[in-house]
Amino acid sequence: MSETHSLEDLKGALGTQAEAPVAREPKLDKFGRAYATGKRKNAVARVWLKPGSGKIVINGRELAVYFARPVLRMILNQPLVTAERQNQFDITATVVGGGLSGQAGAIRHGISRALTYFEPDLRGVLKKDGFLTRDSRVVERKKYGKAKARRSFQFSKR
Repeated sequence: MSETHSLEDLKGALGTQAEAPVAREPKLDKFGRAYATGKRKNAVARVWLKPGSGKIVINGRELAVYFARPVLRMILNQPLVTAERQNQFDITATVVGGGLSGQAGAIRHGISRALTYFEPDLRGVLKKDGFLTRDSRVVERKKYGKAKARRSFQFSKR
């Protein structure tokens, strides 16, 4: 009534199809740039990456002018340092929404994704360090009957 197959038969049937690894192609526009969108909290960043001298421009301003705090500049450079590509790419980014910390995280996410589009071989290195994962934490909404999201109003017995 039903046919029985051995495990070796099934392995042989599957092994013939899944042998060759898939080679990923770079995703570039007509100007030779890789484009990616990065998000963090309420910030959304559009990032363009192209080969160059390492110049980073955010919303028309230099990196040191836009992000005055060194910690935020370090966050931005993490994917480039991990991939060992410092000073090899010119990065142009536009970012809206959120505060400076969220914007720095959004640009970092966008740079990481753009690097994988430009050089698909870097995906494993960046994914291992968590740069390709969108940090889904957002501010919890305020509930009615509460002072904030969870804080209750001050209670007095009398």
